[in-house]
Amino acid sequence: MAEILVVGSVGYDSITTPSGHKDNLLGGSANYFSLAASKYSKVNVVGVVGDDYKKKDIELLTSRNVCVSGLQTLEGETFRWTGKYENDMNEAITLDTQLNVFQHFNPQIPDQYKNSGYVFLANIDPVLQMQVLGQVEKPKLVGVDTMNFWIESKLDDLKKVLSKVDVLLINEGEARELTGLWNGIGAAKVLSEMGPRAIVIKRGEYGFVLYMDGQYFILPAFPVEKVIDPTGAGDTFAGGFFGYLSKVDGDFEMAHLKQACVHGCILASYTVQDFGVNPLIDLSWKDLEARQSEYSQVISYR
Repeated sequence: MAEILVVGSVGYDSITTPSGHKDNLLGGSANYFSLAASKYSKVNVVGVVGDDYKKKDIELLTSRNVCVSGLQTLEGETFRWTGKYENDMNEAITLDTQLNVFQHFNPQIPDQYKNSGYVFLANIDPVLQMQVLGQVEKPKLVGVDTMNFWIESKLDDLKKVLSKVDVLLINEGEARELTGLWNGIGAAKVLSEMGPRAIVIKRGEYGFVLYMDGQYFILPAFPVEKVIDPTGAGDTFAGGFFGYLSKVDGDFEMAHLKQACVHGCILASYTVQDFGVNPLIDLSWKDLEARQSEYSQVISYR
């Protein structure tokens, strides 16, 4: 079992969905990822928070096999995001983003993190993602996420990152924008030509597309009757994906990636059932096994 390094945002969200409104929820890509991946392996997190970040939120991570030695605390306020979802629960509408101390984020990888076997570069500036790659020591597998903003504003820097990583996890809209192709099947192949050997296109309630070495693997999402809040589902998927791979710590092959996607899908199905990271906090391994059994019935064709 290898350790996982994640570098990403840590913050607070205020979210409105058809199910209600919540203020100052614990959020950020690194938090969702860490709480999911730590079900499988130790997670080392690198991020930045302000002096307003709650002690109980640090303690939550440390109680869940997450090391926070790489979490910097700066004077000022923590990153905050305000958004809403209307009829299309696959698409967040950003109302306000306050970078605060995240604006000055300069990722410094502690020495004890540099030999982490698995590295996930969550959705941050590709210039910072490259800085991280320059500090880690021969990880077994590196994955990256991105967003439309970086595709539009720092495409050249993003392409440099893509040429250095093993797996790209990206949503359908971002895949279209990055390739100019509407069809996800064609987009996956074009994305792999940019550098990553494996591509995972996250399709929200419609599941995912995995592509590697000319092979596709496509499954639906676990059926959730009522989606409360889809925020962080993609980062949770990535956490389950990397968590599984780090736990089996096997060869980089399609069979392992298929199972990693299934685990990501299952974890994400919990996240959408309540606001924020709440569904992940007390989620047990027994819960995951039970849902995996249910999911097996959903995707069975016999």
